[in-house]
Amino acid sequence: QVQLVESGGGLVQAGGSLRLSCAASGSIFSIYDMGWYRQAPGKQRELVAAITSGGTTNYADSVKGRFTISRDNAKDTVYLQMNSLKPEDTAVYFCNAKYSGSRYQFDYWGQGTQVTVSS
Repeated sequence: QVQLVESGGGLVQAGGSLRLSCAASGSIFSIYDMGWYRQAPGKQRELVAAITSGGTTNYADSVKGRFTISRDNAKDTVYLQMNSLKPEDTAVYFCNAKYSGSRYQFDYWGQGTQVTVSS
């Protein structure tokens, strides 16, 4: 079992920056592929950025060049640095941990943190 706790959300003006953190506990963090998802009101949850256990990253087209995902395995934490924020980035941001092995598959979610970007 993995517990994920997000922090760092808040209200920011367009063009501003925020850094989200997701602290994991309860298992071996380094084996998990980590991701940040977001869900705006009335919309489906979408992948924003992901980083594999090996450090490979990928991003949604809408955030490329503005957001950076990183992980610190020594601190069991994954980060999402968000720059040049736009009102359309407003959403609840969720942290996700996935592990897919030959015998077991795990999928965990945090409770979410609200990001609001004002115009």
